Amino acid sequence: MMEKIKKIGVMTSGGDAPGMNAAIRSVVRTCAFYKIECVGIYRGYEGMIEGDFTNLNARSVKGIINKGGTFLKSARSKQFMTKEGRKKAYDNLKAAEIDAIVAIGGDGTFTGALVFNEEYGFPVMGIPGTIDNDIFGTSHTLGYDTALNTVVDVIDKIRDTASSHNRLFFIEVMGRDAGHIALNVGVGAGAEEILIPEEDLGLERLVDSLKRSKQSGKSSSIVVVAEGDKTGRNVFELKDYVNEHMPEYDVRVSVLGHMQRGGSPSCFDRVLASRMGVRAVEDLMKGKTNLMVGLISDKIAVTHLEQAVKGKSEINQELIRVSDIMTT
Repeated sequence: MMEKIKKIGVMTSGGDAPGMNAAIRSVVRTCAFYKIECVGIYRGYEGMIEGDFTNLNARSVKGIINKGGTFLKSARSKQFMTKEGRKKAYDNLKAAEIDAIVAIGGDGTFTGALVFNEEYGFPVMGIPGTIDNDIFGTSHTLGYDTALNTVVDVIDKIRDTASSHNRLFFIEVMGRDAGHIALNVGVGAGAEEILIPEEDLGLERLVDSLKRSKQSGKSSSIVVVAEGDKTGRNVFELKDYVNEHMPEYDVRVSVLGHMQRGGSPSCFDRVLASRMGVRAVEDLMKGKTNLMVGLISDKIAVTHLEQAVKGKSEINQELIRVSDIMTT
């Protein structure tokens, strides 16, 4: 029987995502509601190893729900990958009398939490925070909705230029292993083609599609490319190939990069973060551990951390069919 939780640590790890601050706020205020102490851990596992902690209360997190990034900072820790590093982290948590951890991040964060629990039996709960939306066990990760809105807004602006100069733009968005961002923003922004890792269009078919668009009367085109797409070795190879086979187009490349991570979180992400934070704390209070809080069919649910790490998020096949029809 696990002892009653009296103090919870909260941290963010890995790549930052809009909504992380809102999740921290939710964890802290839920702790305050249930009269549980809360400790912020700076820089994720690295701060845990260094004992970089700060006491948090309901007033400590005022005015952060609308802020992007994470005020607790984030880092990737090579030290935590070693037994010696994890031992230091455990000793620091025990010295601070922290009974459990809420870890906000992606699969690397959850993998570290699983190993830590396996070695020390330390209670952990995960909240998925990554704009790629590539975590199994939730339809939406924190930051995903905000990233979609950010990218659609940028593509709308680029289209103005594309239309004015009869240009074809390849726009690369994040998504090393999953095409969720590219597929959704491609449909939402009315792209002529969408290239994602899950669907290999091929260079010849890409050019054939662009030629059909040209013949139908389109004088400019937008092609959204997930960074992990395998159609070409990279987005610049795609540009060169189209330049060679369609010299009538003025082809440009825009790599959106880390601008997709930043910005004030959307209302959806703020509400989702608030719901996830409450559930994470309440489940720890019930003695649960090794779970990730997620959103399934618009209801907050939990998935075992191991499943979240090893499972594969599925691309929306119905949306692929919609995109095929919309790009006709």
